[in-house]
Amino acid sequence: MQIPLHQTWQEKAVAKVAKTRAKIPQEWILSKADIDDARQQRQLSGPFIERFLDSEEREIIRHDSVPLLSKIRSGHYTALQVAKAYCKTAAIAHQANNCLHEIIFHQAMQRAMELDDYLKKNKTTMGPLHGLPISLKDQFHVKGVDTTMGYIGWIDTYEGDTDPNKVHKVESQIVTELLSLGAVIYCKTSVPQSLLLGETVNNLIGRTLNPVNQLLSCGGSSGGEGALNSLRGSSLGVGTDIGGSVRIPAAFCGIYSVKPTHNRFSYRDAANTNPGQTTYASSIGFLSNSIDALELVMSSVLSTQPWLRDPEVVTMPWRQDLVDSTLSRASPEGSSNGNSPLKLGIYWTDGVVGPQPPIIRGLHTVVDTLRKAGHKVVDWNPPSQSTAKRVHLAFLKADGAHDIQKQLNISGEPLIPQLVKSFQLRNPMNLLEYQDLTLQGRDYSEAYSDYWNSTANDEDGQIVDAVIMPVAPHAAVIPGKYYHTAYTEAINLMDYSAAVIPVTRANKTLDTFNSEYKPLNDVDRKNWEAYDADVYDGAPVGVQLVARKYEEEKVWAIAKIVSTALKTARPL
Repeated sequence: MQIPLHQTWQEKAVAKVAKTRAKIPQEWILSKADIDDARQQRQLSGPFIERFLDSEEREIIRHDSVPLLSKIRSGHYTALQVAKAYCKTAAIAHQANNCLHEIIFHQAMQRAMELDDYLKKNKTTMGPLHGLPISLKDQFHVKGVDTTMGYIGWIDTYEGDTDPNKVHKVESQIVTELLSLGAVIYCKTSVPQSLLLGETVNNLIGRTLNPVNQLLSCGGSSGGEGALNSLRGSSLGVGTDIGGSVRIPAAFCGIYSVKPTHNRFSYRDAANTNPGQTTYASSIGFLSNSIDALELVMSSVLSTQPWLRDPEVVTMPWRQDLVDSTLSRASPEGSSNGNSPLKLGIYWTDGVVGPQPPIIRGLHTVVDTLRKAGHKVVDWNPPSQSTAKRVHLAFLKADGAHDIQKQLNISGEPLIPQLVKSFQLRNPMNLLEYQDLTLQGRDYSEAYSDYWNSTANDEDGQIVDAVIMPVAPHAAVIPGKYYHTAYTEAINLMDYSAAVIPVTRANKTLDTFNSEYKPLNDVDRKNWEAYDADVYDGAPVGVQLVARKYEEEKVWAIAKIVSTALKTARPL
């Protein structure tokens, strides 16, 4: 069913939402009373969403990816059983939380049956991801399915193009690779208009909130992925990150993520905003409830040699030796084994906007746990992130919003209010300014690298392995109060690899104002005044661990060690 051409953008949005909802099987449709009940809940994850599932479905979605795959291989579950459980959970999640753009349940069921037949016939799996349901951020093209990226004008088109040779016929390379490994693609998740926002809201479906605490945002731009994974409607999701877009939703929703260096994984045939801006380009990233799932998907995708099909991808297979050598520096409980403890930097604040109380406590929790476990933690005082944020943001706006406005003009939809200030149409940056900013970014990256190298001159002679820092100066943000994105943007400017791990939850009793705090500036004051202990109570608190370029294996292994140490210590 195609949406009629002569409609207002509002009518097109309503029709698209209805078309998507119609793809949910009738037996999975929630009653109005259930949906109203969901709107009243503070927390949707856990008992609320599980009440709509039967015992087998609950058992399946509670499994993390690696043990779930083992159960599929052994025949304990069929791929079809697993696909049904995740499709149903995603359907309920969407009705309660508004986190999907595209529903691909029918195709997913067919795919699962084919995988079951393959396993039965060949006595082996199709690949390491055989039968694993994987959700996709709505930037990735799947044959037969829209990619709207939140734009009304992209409905029933190929990124706004009506060429019948392209519409619903293109498949992103990362999707092809996942399918070749045995994955089941079953839905695409919500994003903010333009992708350039740390929350998830667009004119198509409205807003996606945080399922752990619906008073707060799920983050963005891979916000639907963060929400769906938090609700366990996905075991593993694929997102992208140009300014924090897989790290922010992971931290806000209490899950794990890895942001690789750009072009470690293929972006070929994926939709994007400002695709010609490649100086500070977006990275493919991954989100999951399980840290082990992140290693599995990265190593599996790289085993397909993506550089042979995408010349932009670096020729760098998964380096298991780097994983093993890093993990060998800690015991299975995360403690130092005494031979070569981790040496981590701790970035308490960027000196521009200080973290709110839950983040401060989360950082202290990580540092105290690691020191007690025998690892080294040293203060981190790099070049100011304000420079990195200024340069990075200038590149995101360099085209004068022409690309964003072009997509809006297809349907006539307006900018969402959150973007009006930043992306009104204006003259593009001139070439000389562009080149000057490029040099400023280079100089910043070099200065940061020099500072990192200088840590080898410490008394212990050991260079810092990775840096612990906030993802944002707050836990999952109150909608409309995300004032400072430098903690993630600086990492994108340098194209470093990073991982996010959950640490604790905000606690209104423990996370109180410091009455002696003096705001550093107006933005810091706004961020401090935005903190409400009652609203934030129970919100996930995560941190990011940052390593250098193309150190995905190392940063994943360090995240594994830190996460294990936290679980061993059982912090609040």
